[in-house]
Amino acid sequence: MEELIRADNLVKNFPVQKGILDLLFSGRGQQYVHAVDDVSLTIGRGEVLGLAGESGSGKSTTGRLILRLLDLTGGKLFYAGREISSLKQAELRQYRMKMQVVFQDPDSSLSPRMTVGDAISDPLRIHGLSSGAEAKRTAISLMERVGLTPAEFLYRKYPHQLSGGQTQRVVIARALVTNPEFLVADEPIAMADVSVRAMILEQMKQLKEEFSLTYLFITHDLATAKYLCDRVAIMYLGRIVEIAGRDDIFRMPHHPYTKALLQAVPVPDPCERRKDAIPRGEIPSAINPPSGCHFHPRCPFAMEECKIGRPPLKEVSPGHFSACILGAETAGMSPAAG
Repeated sequence: MEELIRADNLVKNFPVQKGILDLLFSGRGQQYVHAVDDVSLTIGRGEVLGLAGESGSGKSTTGRLILRLLDLTGGKLFYAGREISSLKQAELRQYRMKMQVVFQDPDSSLSPRMTVGDAISDPLRIHGLSSGAEAKRTAISLMERVGLTPAEFLYRKYPHQLSGGQTQRVVIARALVTNPEFLVADEPIAMADVSVRAMILEQMKQLKEEFSLTYLFITHDLATAKYLCDRVAIMYLGRIVEIAGRDDIFRMPHHPYTKALLQAVPVPDPCERRKDAIPRGEIPSAINPPSGCHFHPRCPFAMEECKIGRPPLKEVSPGHFSACILGAETAGMSPAAG
């Protein structure tokens, strides 16, 4: 498969805002939130890569780094073989049409002062692709393709006059209007009603084929990833701890954190219950992350070695990588329950 996106050792640290007195008397100096900690991944052209993990794992920050919406603290980015991590904003402009994003909350990403039609057609004007009546025709045509009907009627509406499912479709249409190649979908169904989530997912699947898209699909819901993704990367506290094909992740999880996430997926049969215990506690602070393997304070299999040194991603089976020093029989490389 041809490589479209490659990220090498991405790092993003955010400085913690402190008062002058705190800096003078705390004795710690400047502290940082280690949002993304040495993340490497590739996405093939036409592939859907899922990025899953708990809130606070650094998934959205990783997506924004790949789009160059945030400046990198370290690492390199490549798009279709060309490095884009060092490009200035003016040079990046030609890539903005090819790389788009669907944000998690459509209400916060749409201007309340712009009509639906203006919001969708605005990227055409920004990039000089079309304007006026031509831009309107393009927007209306795309609205119909994503299920925003009657398009002529909704074109004049404002975001607050639409339902949650409709506003999510507006954001999808806006992302597709420049005919991009790569789309970061940042939890695109999280704010939608349960009744319309399946429809939006099915629509994203159809649009991928229609527009020949490549997705980075960010989610905390592994059931959703199973439906849409070709491969899944599991992220914990700024690091990727496991990455494999969708079937391998669900049938043969290796990292204890991946297994914990799978145990949290509800079972549709009320007679079936999860037997394995879900790790206690919450994800630690990214300001002072644990040493060694970040998951060791919550891991039921943790040993002293887990506290020392960072475990590298190693290939445990063809195309299946895990950052765990434990053997397959201990870490959970066995068929997942449910």
